[in-house]
Amino acid sequence: MIDELVQQIQARFQELEAELSAPEVIADRDRFTAASRAYRELEPAAKLAAEYQRAADDAAGARELLEEAPEDPELREMLSTSLARIQELEDEIRLAMVESDPNDDKNVIIEIRSGVGGDEAAIWSGDIYKMLTRYAERLGYKPEPMDIGEGTYTFAVKGDGAYSVFKFEGGTHRVQRVPETESQGRIHTSTATVAVLPEVDDVEIEIDPNDLQIDVYRSSGPGGQSVNTTDSAVRITHKPSGVVVSMQDEKSQLQNRDKAMRVLRARLYERALAQQQAELSASRSAQVGSGDRSEKIRTYNYGERRVKDHRINLLAHNLEEVLMGGLDEFTDALQDDEKRRRLEERASGN
Repeated sequence: MIDELVQQIQARFQELEAELSAPEVIADRDRFTAASRAYRELEPAAKLAAEYQRAADDAAGARELLEEAPEDPELREMLSTSLARIQELEDEIRLAMVESDPNDDKNVIIEIRSGVGGDEAAIWSGDIYKMLTRYAERLGYKPEPMDIGEGTYTFAVKGDGAYSVFKFEGGTHRVQRVPETESQGRIHTSTATVAVLPEVDDVEIEIDPNDLQIDVYRSSGPGGQSVNTTDSAVRITHKPSGVVVSMQDEKSQLQNRDKAMRVLRARLYERALAQQQAELSASRSAQVGSGDRSEKIRTYNYGERRVKDHRINLLAHNLEEVLMGGLDEFTDALQDDEKRRRLEERASGN
């Protein structure tokens, strides 16, 4: 079974390599983009398949030589090592071939809101915003502020595969620390909620203009101090769902409206996706990437300088590094966990 899968992976990878070098494909932007995406998605599995083939060849060679020298310790060690690696690679290849989330390639819109904790929660929301934007920049993505207020932050992250990384940040982030305003040195617990929405275009989510109520008003507050002399702020209400989006950071009413529509499309898409997933399955594993705001996903403990992800029970003692955007360990572990759960679902026929 695994040998057949390895052959299929290698054959398909060779097809994609040939396709990417074909003049007619290079000349067709859509075909080239699709082939490039397929190549990138298959490349990790292709590398594992090549390593599997080498390990299988080493094992076969060791067996053949052992027939002539059955007591040779080096040959026995080679066979044992090759067989052990083959077993590991079987699991790794199956994981690599698990179907990915269809939204993984998309840009994302991230909404951060202060939760419980009053002023400290608002400060914590700002810390989460800095952490996520630093992480995006470290990975080569482009953060785009959309609506920044006191304790509320809406921003986009642009780049290939942004959703595959940031979807794991959706949920409640809890901090345990002594606030600067606390004279008694008591530890407070505050929270910030994060929603991670795949950004979609007009084709993926249809919005009837008749369903929209669009209001314009004069900007105010931190985001609108430089533009509060004109009615440039925009509030869009989607009447069927009751979803309301407001934007005021830009000087132009048109720019604010464009940003508001981007956020509205993302929120409506998330609602439709969550409803579809709920209908397919009531299990938590079917709701990966839904941006569930109620779930406590991570605790940041300043006193012990540690961060714990409650979903996979991962504990790291590098709080400062994490807050500077060093989230790679958590993302890698969560991506592996997602793949394993998807593999289990497929194996059980769900």
